[in-house]
Amino acid sequence: MNALLALPPLALVMSGGAIGAALRYLVGVWAFENLGPGLPFGTWAVNIIGGLAMGLLAGVLSRTEHGGEPLRLLLGVGVLGGFTTFSAFSLETFNMIVRGDGMLAAAYAVSSVAGSIVALYAGVMLARA
Repeated sequence: MNALLALPPLALVMSGGAIGAALRYLVGVWAFENLGPGLPFGTWAVNIIGGLAMGLLAGVLSRTEHGGEPLRLLLGVGVLGGFTTFSAFSLETFNMIVRGDGMLAAAYAVSSVAGSIVALYAGVMLARA
Protein backbone atom coordinates (compact mmCIF):
# COMPACT_ATOMS: atom_id res chain seq x y z
CA MET A 1 0.00 0.00 0.00
CA ASN A 2 2.86 2.41 0.77
CA ALA A 3 4.30 1.90 -2.74
CA LEU A 4 0.92 2.68 -4.26
CA LEU A 5 0.58 5.86 -2.23
CA ALA A 6 4.07 6.95 -3.33
CA LEU A 7 2.87 7.26 -6.96
CA PRO A 8 2.66 10.73 -8.51
CA PRO A 9 -0.73 12.43 -7.92
CA LEU A 10 -1.91 12.00 -11.52
CA ALA A 11 -1.12 8.29 -11.43
CA LEU A 12 -3.13 7.93 -8.22
CA VAL A 13 -6.14 9.67 -9.75
CA MET A 14 -5.89 7.70 -13.00
CA SER A 15 -5.53 4.36 -11.21
CA GLY A 16 -8.44 5.07 -8.93
CA GLY A 17 -10.55 6.37 -11.80
CA ALA A 18 -10.10 3.14 -13.74
CA ILE A 19 -11.24 1.13 -10.73
CA GLY A 20 -14.22 3.39 -10.11
CA ALA A 21 -15.32 3.34 -13.75
CA ALA A 22 -15.11 -0.46 -13.85
CA LEU A 23 -17.19 -0.71 -10.68
CA ARG A 24 -19.77 1.73 -12.08
CA TYR A 25 -20.02 -0.34 -15.25
CA LEU A 26 -20.52 -3.57 -13.30
CA VAL A 27 -23.24 -2.04 -11.11
CA GLY A 28 -25.00 -0.70 -14.21
CA VAL A 29 -24.91 -4.06 -15.98
CA TRP A 30 -26.17 -5.87 -12.89
CA ALA A 31 -29.00 -3.36 -12.37
CA PHE A 32 -30.11 -3.47 -16.00
CA GLU A 33 -30.09 -7.27 -16.11
CA ASN A 34 -31.85 -7.69 -12.76
CA LEU A 35 -34.09 -4.63 -12.45
CA GLY A 36 -34.81 -3.73 -16.08
CA PRO A 37 -34.54 -0.56 -18.14
CA GLY A 38 -37.50 1.45 -16.78
CA LEU A 39 -35.52 3.51 -14.28
CA PRO A 40 -31.72 3.78 -14.43
CA PHE A 41 -31.25 1.95 -11.13
CA GLY A 42 -27.52 1.46 -11.74
CA THR A 43 -26.85 5.20 -11.94
CA TRP A 44 -29.17 5.86 -9.02
CA ALA A 45 -27.39 3.23 -6.90
CA VAL A 46 -23.86 4.43 -7.64
CA ASN A 47 -24.82 8.03 -6.83
CA ILE A 48 -26.22 6.97 -3.44
CA ILE A 49 -23.40 4.52 -2.69
CA GLY A 50 -20.87 7.11 -3.86
CA GLY A 51 -22.35 9.70 -1.50
CA LEU A 52 -22.03 7.33 1.44
CA ALA A 53 -18.50 6.30 0.47
CA MET A 54 -17.42 9.94 0.05
CA GLY A 55 -18.83 10.75 3.47
CA LEU A 56 -16.98 7.85 5.04
CA LEU A 57 -13.76 8.86 3.31
CA ALA A 58 -14.13 12.52 4.29
CA GLY A 59 -14.84 11.53 7.87
CA VAL A 60 -11.83 9.23 8.04
CA LEU A 61 -9.48 11.69 6.34
CA SER A 62 -10.60 14.50 8.66
CA ARG A 63 -9.19 12.44 11.55
CA THR A 64 -5.89 11.67 9.77
CA GLU A 65 -2.97 13.92 10.60
CA HIS A 66 -0.49 12.73 7.97
CA GLY A 67 -0.67 11.00 4.61
CA GLY A 68 -4.28 11.82 3.82
CA GLU A 69 -3.63 13.53 0.49
CA PRO A 70 -2.60 10.39 -1.45
CA LEU A 71 -5.69 8.57 -0.15
CA ARG A 72 -7.90 11.53 -1.05
CA LEU A 73 -6.51 11.52 -4.57
CA LEU A 74 -6.69 7.75 -5.04
CA LEU A 75 -10.06 7.10 -3.41
CA GLY A 76 -11.92 10.42 -3.44
CA VAL A 77 -10.89 11.94 -6.74
CA GLY A 78 -10.02 8.69 -8.53
CA VAL A 79 -12.22 5.78 -7.42
CA LEU A 80 -15.26 7.79 -6.39
CA GLY A 81 -14.86 10.26 -9.25
CA GLY A 82 -14.90 7.34 -11.68
CA PHE A 83 -17.71 5.59 -9.82
CA THR A 84 -20.32 8.33 -9.47
CA THR A 85 -22.15 9.41 -12.55
CA PHE A 86 -23.86 12.76 -12.39
CA SER A 87 -23.15 13.43 -16.04
CA ALA A 88 -24.95 10.23 -16.96
CA PHE A 89 -27.63 11.16 -14.42
CA SER A 90 -28.26 14.46 -16.21
CA LEU A 91 -28.61 12.79 -19.60
CA GLU A 92 -30.92 10.09 -18.25
CA THR A 93 -33.13 12.67 -16.52
CA PHE A 94 -33.29 14.68 -19.73
CA ASN A 95 -34.23 11.57 -21.72
CA MET A 96 -37.06 10.75 -19.31
CA ILE A 97 -38.42 14.28 -19.72
CA VAL A 98 -38.16 14.10 -23.52
CA ARG A 99 -40.04 10.79 -23.63
CA GLY A 100 -42.83 12.30 -21.53
CA ASP A 101 -41.98 10.77 -18.14
CA GLY A 102 -41.70 14.08 -16.30
CA MET A 103 -42.92 12.77 -12.95
CA LEU A 104 -40.51 9.83 -13.09
CA ALA A 105 -37.70 12.23 -14.04
CA ALA A 106 -38.52 14.51 -11.11
CA ALA A 107 -38.67 11.60 -8.65
CA TYR A 108 -35.40 10.25 -9.99
CA ALA A 109 -33.64 13.61 -9.80
CA VAL A 110 -34.86 14.51 -6.31
CA SER A 111 -34.19 11.04 -4.85
CA SER A 112 -30.70 10.92 -6.39
CA VAL A 113 -29.61 14.31 -5.13
CA ALA A 114 -31.28 14.16 -1.71
CA GLY A 115 -30.27 10.52 -1.23
CA SER A 116 -26.64 11.28 -2.03
CA ILE A 117 -26.54 14.15 0.44
CA VAL A 118 -28.23 12.12 3.19
CA ALA A 119 -25.89 9.19 2.52
CA LEU A 120 -22.84 11.48 2.64
CA TYR A 121 -24.02 12.87 5.98
CA ALA A 122 -24.52 9.31 7.27
CA GLY A 123 -21.03 8.36 6.12
CA VAL A 124 -19.44 11.32 7.92
CA MET A 125 -21.37 10.54 11.09
CA LEU A 126 -20.44 6.83 10.90
CA ALA A 127 -16.78 7.66 10.34
CA ARG A 128 -16.75 10.08 13.27
CA ALA A 129 -18.39 7.59 15.66
